[in-house]
Amino acid sequence: MIPKQKKNTQKLAVAVLLTMLLSMVIGPHKASAFFQDNTEQEIEYNLYKGEVIDSKTKKPLVFASLAIEESNISTITNTEGEFSLKIPKDVSNANVIVSFLGYSTKTIPLSQLNKEKNKIIMTSSVTELPEVNIAVPKNAEELVREVLKKKGENYFDDPTLMTAFYRETIKKRRKNVSLSEAVVNIYKTPYNSFKKDGVKLYKARKSTDYDKLDTVALKLQGGPFNALFVDIMKYPEYIFSQETLDHYVFKFDHSTRVNDKLVYVINFEQSTQVIDPLYKGKLYIDAENKILTSAIYSLNITDKDLAAKLFVRRKPRNAQVWPTDVAYRVDYREKNGKWYYSYSNVLLEFKINWDKRLFNSVYSMTCEMAVTDWKKNLVTEFPKAKDRIKTSIILSDEAIGFADPDFWGQYNIIEPEKSIESAIKKIQRQLRRANADGGTSTP
Repeated sequence: MIPKQKKNTQKLAVAVLLTMLLSMVIGPHKASAFFQDNTEQEIEYNLYKGEVIDSKTKKPLVFASLAIEESNISTITNTEGEFSLKIPKDVSNANVIVSFLGYSTKTIPLSQLNKEKNKIIMTSSVTELPEVNIAVPKNAEELVREVLKKKGENYFDDPTLMTAFYRETIKKRRKNVSLSEAVVNIYKTPYNSFKKDGVKLYKARKSTDYDKLDTVALKLQGGPFNALFVDIMKYPEYIFSQETLDHYVFKFDHSTRVNDKLVYVINFEQSTQVIDPLYKGKLYIDAENKILTSAIYSLNITDKDLAAKLFVRRKPRNAQVWPTDVAYRVDYREKNGKWYYSYSNVLLEFKINWDKRLFNSVYSMTCEMAVTDWKKNLVTEFPKAKDRIKTSIILSDEAIGFADPDFWGQYNIIEPEKSIESAIKKIQRQLRRANADGGTSTP
């Protein structure tokens, strides 16, 4: 047992992950991210739906990217590999660019897509190393250390005010139990600063049906911070601290290309000599500039009882609860040579075994956040403590006080099976109107 290592793991579980609060009840997503320029008028759209799968395994590709060539219209597949892509009706001759890390990019004329049941098959690609103009690192761990060291050079170095859309979902098997959504202002501090980001809740709403949970009510603690702290480059201490870096084994995988740029793919997993649960996954690093562009990883659940202690705060006495899967994703975007956090997703699946019951219960809890707009925080504005939300927030409880039918307008009913892309599109007009009226600090 390594004391320091255990301390870091616990800190991550409490501050970052989807912490569960289980309590007795008394009495009777599908995820995707979207980035698109604001429009000043209502536009009619064509909607295209389908799935993206691997050519060999036929398994769905989660978070594959679909974008209209030479535009800002894009979306990504959800947790089942399905996509929903809205295209203005006046766009007819465009190409859809489909990309996924480690796979050959595919270009599909929009005219070849059907409105429903499109099946896009992707083929894995291998890029031979080395590239002519790029020196190939010999040691994967040294490359990771270099990337972390250069975060002050490659990522935003000015205070930034971001607007983000946040969503969290609880499901019992495939049935939606609780869904909460919020628009938040993120007061992002420079990447080379040790000061943590501040978050201010702007609008929030919820829809719950606890009757589907039988005898427990599940709540997520941490709200938007669950997604925000997955920003590895801002918060490396939660996964790659100076102490825990030595507890991982890093290896080069086949490199790939994203937007015609060479990207190194590095696999990492905890050393076999390490007992406490750490993480395993892939890091995608821009080869030329040594920049982390994306990361996909999961908790190595070697001991379900220990994992349960990390996540479960309270539970019924007659139940055993443990996570079966804890997975993360974070993506970064580039603007004028600087990179910034743009999207993250966290998924927690777990089981509950009840005493004297034949069957167990299976639940999933998901949170995701996408940055919809940002600007430099030139006056270094930072909300006072009383105005910032705490890392212990339970959004489903706080949403009551921030519900605003006038803001959500005709979209005041939460659609649990709609993507985050769809939700963001619907609130853009309200955000612009509120901003124009001076009713919010949203950029």
